[in-house]
Amino acid sequence: MTGLSLEDLTVLNFENNEISINVGGFKKKLRWNTLSRFPETRLARLLSCQSKESILELCDDYDDTEKEFYFDRNPALFPYVLNFYNTGRLHVMAELCIFSFSQEIEYWGINEFFIDSCCSTMYHGRKIEPEQQDWDDKSEEESTTSSFDEILGFYNDASKFDNQPLGNIRRRIWLMLDNPGYSILSRIFSFLSILVVLGSIATMCMNSMSDFQKFDSEGKQVEDPMFEMVEHFGIGWFTFELVARFAVAPSLIRFFEHPLNLIDLMSILPFYLTLFINLVVESSPALANLGRVAQVLRLMRIFRILKLARHSTGLRSLGATLKNSYKEVGLLLLYLSVGVSFFSVVAYTIEKEENDGLTTIPACWWWATVSMTTVGYGDVVPGSIAGKLTASACILAGILVVVLPITLIFNKFSHFYKRQKQLESAMRSCDFDEGIKEVPSINLRNYYAHKVKSLMASLSNMSRTSPSDQSLNNSVL
Repeated sequence: MTGLSLEDLTVLNFENNEISINVGGFKKKLRWNTLSRFPETRLARLLSCQSKESILELCDDYDDTEKEFYFDRNPALFPYVLNFYNTGRLHVMAELCIFSFSQEIEYWGINEFFIDSCCSTMYHGRKIEPEQQDWDDKSEEESTTSSFDEILGFYNDASKFDNQPLGNIRRRIWLMLDNPGYSILSRIFSFLSILVVLGSIATMCMNSMSDFQKFDSEGKQVEDPMFEMVEHFGIGWFTFELVARFAVAPSLIRFFEHPLNLIDLMSILPFYLTLFINLVVESSPALANLGRVAQVLRLMRIFRILKLARHSTGLRSLGATLKNSYKEVGLLLLYLSVGVSFFSVVAYTIEKEENDGLTTIPACWWWATVSMTTVGYGDVVPGSIAGKLTASACILAGILVVVLPITLIFNKFSHFYKRQKQLESAMRSCDFDEGIKEVPSINLRNYYAHKVKSLMASLSNMSRTSPSDQSLNNSVL
């Protein structure tokens, strides 16, 4: 093709007073004054082109002979564009794909606010609905993908025992210790571990009660022999668990990268540190202040309750939810901090002269926090009518603030709980009697569909950067 001459441009714009376009085989002549009513659209911008290069920036091809502009677009959607140029309004049929229609009008440079009122509510509703209702489908796809990756990691760890001494026996012990539902023996071991954890926590709680405390002849508190025996048995059991898991771990280097193994270590570390500190204090009386450190370490025994996460799908899902919901949790704390700061200042201004419990802003922070979280201890309450109205507003605002992020966090919890159940089901169905032959059954169709969908979404986002890429993307689809 040769470049456009000045005579061609004159004929294009003024003599015939119309241009010829070809959209995917659909040919149409449009009048110049019809297009010029909407100068920001793609077809109207053709009227101001002064060179072949500027024309090809707006269309896919130009025929010098026929003076025809070619667009590699969907011809079925172009009548809606023509109707827009004739009437100045866009109309959307119910059977159309909203997202395809949205991309099409974006390509032609037509803004969504031109959609007529009769179609606007339906259009925007259908465009927003999938973002709200597709959470379950998206969550299921992500769950399938993540579970598949985790199962592959599980089988990769299990395969490391094949070339190790006593590999089959070590693998069975590893599965029994790390998968409570793998076999009857693993269930019994899990049940015993839960009993020891609960017994250890119960002993710690009872030891703090005056009815169970014992004192020596000098009036110093000493350990009850029965409680001390239970404590030592629990420490022995927890130490045995940790050492056994470490001994049969597929990778000793990466053993403590697992959060549950770190929890096991934290559950016994305070005891051994306390024992070491007591020995140091007995040998060096000058270091008696270290005894206070030992008292603090004793309080760390409460970490043992976290050992139940190894035996509870819900607790593991809760941990994964909190780990992946830091944005929502941060948003919740931000909302609460703003509300607490605002209502504490208001309460201070109103009650500072009449209420002894609200004489400082920090004291009002405590009251506002208790009120916004709807705990309501009742230790400090406003007395004036204005103060009570402020408290009512604080409580109502707290309900709204707490509810907003909770839905997002709950959806994530459902997602992680479903993924954890799929992983446990796959682990329980595995059979390593004759070595690893195949990975358990996974819905590879859903896994592949999710990957392809992610790829097409990436291509769609890339296509928004330039009109030429948009036509290429449509040709692929």
